[in-house]
Amino acid sequence: RSFFSLFVAEVFSILQSFLPQLFTMALTLGSLLEAILLLVNAVAILHEQRFLSKVGWGSDGAQTFGEPTVKSKIITLINSVRTLLRVPLIGVNIVVIVYELALG
Repeated sequence: RSFFSLFVAEVFSILQSFLPQLFTMALTLGSLLEAILLLVNAVAILHEQRFLSKVGWGSDGAQTFGEPTVKSKIITLINSVRTLLRVPLIGVNIVVIVYELALG
């Protein structure tokens, strides 16, 4: 047998042993909450002058009159997350870090 076929056989045997663990680890409530926390952290650290205004999503892009568009609702949501959740996110992040360090 060639080197490539031995390599592919070894990779498939490793994947078969880890595949059941991969699906059980990926579909837990803890991992879902951790993913939500990471997304909220990502929204909270967006800088308005460096990033948001350059792509047209700054606070001046939100409509203040008429029917609000989806873009203006998202801009309002981003601004709300950045102002209201900044301090609570620090506490939640500390709790999650301590939990992950203690219990893995």
